[in-house]
Amino acid sequence: MVSYLNAEMSAEEFLVKLKMIMPEDCKEHETVVFFDEIQKCPEIVTKIKFLVDEGSYKYVMSGSLLGVELKGIASAPVGYLTVLRMYPMDFEEFMVANNVSATTLNMLEDKFKTASPVDEFIHKKLLSMFFVYLIVGGMPDAVKAYINTKDIREVDKVQRDITTLYKEDFSQYELEDKKLKVKSIYEIIPAELNKQNKKFVFTMLDKELKFNRYENSFLWLKDAGVALPVYNVDAPVIPLLASKSSNVFRLFSSDIGLLTSAYPAETKVELINKNGEVNNGAHFENAVAQQLVANGFEPYFCKKQKIGELDFAIEMNGQVVPIEVKSGKAYKSHKALDNFMKVPDYHLEKAYVLSIGNVETDGAITYLPIYMCYLLREQKLEQMIIELDTTGL
Repeated sequence: MVSYLNAEMSAEEFLVKLKMIMPEDCKEHETVVFFDEIQKCPEIVTKIKFLVDEGSYKYVMSGSLLGVELKGIASAPVGYLTVLRMYPMDFEEFMVANNVSATTLNMLEDKFKTASPVDEFIHKKLLSMFFVYLIVGGMPDAVKAYINTKDIREVDKVQRDITTLYKEDFSQYELEDKKLKVKSIYEIIPAELNKQNKKFVFTMLDKELKFNRYENSFLWLKDAGVALPVYNVDAPVIPLLASKSSNVFRLFSSDIGLLTSAYPAETKVELINKNGEVNNGAHFENAVAQQLVANGFEPYFCKKQKIGELDFAIEMNGQVVPIEVKSGKAYKSHKALDNFMKVPDYHLEKAYVLSIGNVETDGAITYLPIYMCYLLREQKLEQMIIELDTTGL
């Protein structure tokens, strides 16, 4: 099928060949044609403009690594494609998959809006579920394996298969571009996140490495959707992008389950049992970074001498909102956040602390259980109408 449709041909010839293999009961103007794994037939994308204009069918395309695979196509059909980026299942979707009721989900949203504590019994149940999510993650096949078997070993097999396929793709691109060090960078993400200083350090790869030489490797991982760089900003003020440091960042996995799959089985058991000796901070922060990106935010972090370090800063509803992530019991101790909130020039009016604790407010700081991270969303504007007075022009 790949060779049949991906051969060099005009758009008209392509449509004729497509109709030849369509089932006879497919009615024109009523049928949606779904192209999966489109990265194997990238030239189909260049024909979409003609196919849309011709109008016989509607078209949907999906695939993996599209941010990388489609960069070299001959002609991008600007204006003819609506692009939707898919992410691993977030914790809300994980709850739904595990039969958490709509009543419970509505209750959580209400508690978030009113900053009211969750019933302690439900809080503990959801916290336990979140720790399972840290291991299973959001890759659909991994979630399916967990739901069907409840066996973390089966989940691990799925995750390792996914990681193996990733690395095969990495190797392919490294052969094509000798400057890429994608596989090496991907493999040290767990070690980098577990360090006290979570900033990505290039000497972990090679003492002679310079960022400008291997910047494309990081951009490749980001474009491929397998890693999430969170960049440093000089100050937590709008717009955050204006003070972004392009060569200072933390690198997170795009899926918390794939990150955790790199750890030994014993570590996973201790994680589920909430053993205080296990460093949950890296897992919590990765899950938060993953959720913020899925919710449409561009998360940053900020580190300043004599003030401290903010885990995350996002722009939400026209304001910069700091987010601290605490995995231990002393989650109300956040000196750096307090210092940032006191700086008048930053105009920080509210902040969130995500932890194992329940919902609570203390001045400008709202404490949320870590499982409520998915509720941090931008308010949707129904309309943005701007009338122009052209009288007298």
